[in-house]
Amino acid sequence: MRSVRDFFAGVGFFFQGLGWVARNGRWWLFGLIPALIAFAIYVAALVYLGNNAIELANWMTPFADTWGWRDAFRVMIAIVVFVGGLALAVVTFTAITLVIGEPFYEKLSATVDVVPGYEELPWWRTLPRSIRDSLVTLGWVLLITIPLFFLGFIPVVGQTVIPVIGAAVSGFFLTVELTTLSMERRGLARKQRFALLRGNKPAALGFGVVVFLLFLLPFVAVIAMPAAVAGAALLVRERLSPA
Repeated sequence: MRSVRDFFAGVGFFFQGLGWVARNGRWWLFGLIPALIAFAIYVAALVYLGNNAIELANWMTPFADTWGWRDAFRVMIAIVVFVGGLALAVVTFTAITLVIGEPFYEKLSATVDVVPGYEELPWWRTLPRSIRDSLVTLGWVLLITIPLFFLGFIPVVGQTVIPVIGAAVSGFFLTVELTTLSMERRGLARKQRFALLRGNKPAALGFGVVVFLLFLLPFVAVIAMPAAVAGAALLVRERLSPA
């Protein structure tokens, strides 16, 4: 019962973040800039993938050249390739946007969550760390979500259980990404951050799953990104702060 309450408390932090940016419209517009840049990059990449999916499927399946149903098979492979690219875009959007918008989101997060005694470092000093941590998190995401993607083709289970597991996994790692800024201001290293989130898994899942579901909607991901950063800062300050 407590886990359910904690899960919905986590959901509530996203809406608290939404309320914060709604009351501070200047920061919402400020946070849109890197999200729009990342969105434009992803749209261009997905359009390119869509236009070349058949050619990529042909290249991947030379063994099917003599099959009578090769065209239908390759169309199916092309669809799988595009859907896989779309899924990858969803799970990496936050990491890429945070890397692009490091100075933007650091300021936004620090405004929401003021940590006494913290001295902000220049963005060029924190950028390498941000890229390194994002790559580590992305590695864990791919390690788990790629098998889940293929398990999704199993009848019944793939259309019911697997999407739920996938949303939970993706949601947890979105919370990992979004809470990094606030946790680092408290001097927490990557292993400490993971341990803290695992110890508060229901709240971490509640926050991350609602963000993940919203990020499935293309332009909503752009609009919601500043709210997600603000909500993560509130989550850390009120729920996850070790001090």
